[in-house]
Order: sequence, then C-alpha cells, then structure tokens
Amino acid sequence: MSSDGGILPTWSRDGRELFYVNGEKIMAAPIAAGPTFRLAGSPRLLFEYSAPADGGGGFAYDVSPDGRFLMIQSVEPEQPVTQIYVVVSWFEELKRLAPARN
Repeated sequence: MSSDGGILPTWSRDGRELFYVNGEKIMAAPIAAGPTFRLAGSPRLLFEYSAPADGGGGFAYDVSPDGRFLMIQSVEPEQPVTQIYVVVSWFEELKRLAPARN
C-alpha cells in the first residue's frame, strides 16, 4: 500500500479505497476491484491531523457511511473552571418548566 509505512487501515464504505495513518497524515489508497488485491493508483494525502496527547492510548478514527471522518480532537488550551452554578429548589423549578400533564 505504502512505501513510506502506515498503520490503522480502514476500508471506505464502498470498498474502493483503503484509508490509513502515516505519522500525522490520513492517507487514501485506491483499490482496484478484481480477483486479486492491487492498487489502482498512488496513495494520496487526504489531510493532516494531530491526535490529542491524552487520546486514550492511540490514534483512533472511523469513517461514517456518508464519508466523513470521525476523530477525537482536543481543545487547546484547556480552560480552568472559574464558575459553579448552584440551583436551589431544582425540583420546584423543574415542575414549573415542565408541568405534569394529566
């Protein structure tokens, strides 16, 4: 698939491409249909992505049925909590906002 290496292969939903990770690059390799497995062209760069440092021990992704990539992304910089909201009489407020229907 790649002369430059790669990990975490994932098939496209139509089976015509094989996606894989190469460093911080998401690559796509076109696959030719037929009795033998072979490339139908050169792998191409789809996009670059930096996995979060605390991403749970690895680079994880999936491809949705409509072709979108689903990935974990960290929010930088992490903001400290500066406010806490305390709701008193929350059950009364709930009854006011969502009254029971008889």
